[in-house]
Amino acid sequence: MVFKRLLGAMGAGGPSVDTVLDGGAVAPGGILSGQVHLQGGSADVEIEHIGLELIARVEAEYEDGESEGAVVFERFTVGGGFRLAEQERHSVPFSVSLPWETPVSELYGQPLGIVLGVRTELAVAGARDKGDLDPLAVRPLPVQEAVLEALGQLGFGFKSADLEHGHIGGTGQQLPFYQEIELTPAPQYAHVVNEIELTFLATPAGMEIVLEADKRGGLFEPGQDALTRFTVSHHDVGARDWNSEVDGWIRQLVEHRASYGSHATYGHADPYAAGSGYGHHSAHGSGHASDHESGHGSGHEGHRSGPGLGTAVAAGAAGLAVGVVGGLVAAEVVDEVGDFFEGDDEGGEED
Repeated sequence: MVFKRLLGAMGAGGPSVDTVLDGGAVAPGGILSGQVHLQGGSADVEIEHIGLELIARVEAEYEDGESEGAVVFERFTVGGGFRLAEQERHSVPFSVSLPWETPVSELYGQPLGIVLGVRTELAVAGARDKGDLDPLAVRPLPVQEAVLEALGQLGFGFKSADLEHGHIGGTGQQLPFYQEIELTPAPQYAHVVNEIELTFLATPAGMEIVLEADKRGGLFEPGQDALTRFTVSHHDVGARDWNSEVDGWIRQLVEHRASYGSHATYGHADPYAAGSGYGHHSAHGSGHASDHESGHGSGHEGHRSGPGLGTAVAAGAAGLAVGVVGGLVAAEVVDEVGDFFEGDDEGGEED
């Protein structure tokens, strides 16, 4: 973004800040780097602190509806403790690690509707001001991409993606929200389920993959939700037939007969209000998910069918990417991202 003069607590003559991220999307757990460029104002000032905040647009459900707001999910200190002279230009390089659970905002270069940003905070003479806000693009990890591509090749389609406030019970989730990727069922499962919801929870060692099915009801049986969980290692990417593996997961999911509960409500408290905490639980919080360890010793020899990673989109074979490229979300996402960043006014944010 262009230089933004700090007009708030520091006055009209304060310094200006422009944070420039290095080009390209970053994977969860990867390194985010760039430069914070400062432009001195009408007087010398002491730069006490330069901080970066990672923020996300998150949805929360209530008894009478839902709302969304900006949630800060990580903070970094990248500089400070120096004097910035009048009209002086000064740059501070930074390199920080994204949390492993950082949501994926794009697939094959196409936006998924997830809004993430990096906000710069500058502290001068005891006053703090939010000086700059830049969009953050996050690409899938290899395991995430392999699973998504397999789903596409199996015939599942991309429906939507969002961030839900709450915690998935029985998992190692660290962030106060989780990402849900909603998929339309492949033809062979359309008679059994209405949709599939997919959540990735990455760690340095591997990935928890949570699958939830909205199962269709029968003549004498109401529809229900089924949920299951699988674990894979990052090292398994080149050692599996992912189409067969993922199809096996879906079959196990849709064969579940037990209902894992309906979505819990969040009450009337505002989860984005300062000091409200993150102590809510979502529909996944029942804690009854099966913990099927599929990440080790599967015996597959790493021969995947179909095109390699990413090439399925160009070939028109991956249903997930076709949904995005086909215009289901791409046009709307551009406007949503712009509105979110341009309209950021600290309102509704949870610290």
